[in-house]
Amino acid sequence: MPDDPEVAALFALVAERLKQAHARVHALNVSADAKTALTRQLLIVTEAAKRDLPEAARRLSRFVQDLDEGPPPVR
Repeated sequence: MPDDPEVAALFALVAERLKQAHARVHALNVSADAKTALTRQLLIVTEAAKRDLPEAARRLSRFVQDLDEGPPPVR
């Protein structure tokens, strides 16, 4: 964990939201290809968090917002 309390709090928030997003993707009633594509997007966010935590938090927020707007098209 980072030494800065604000960074640590953001890290914990992003980690928890990533966990929740993965669970939501897993629970979707969509094709395996659609789940794979969504999981890849989450892995990109995870990788981004290693270099730019605020940007990863923004990307994750957009991802969750897209999920909130409706399920992805079924393929």
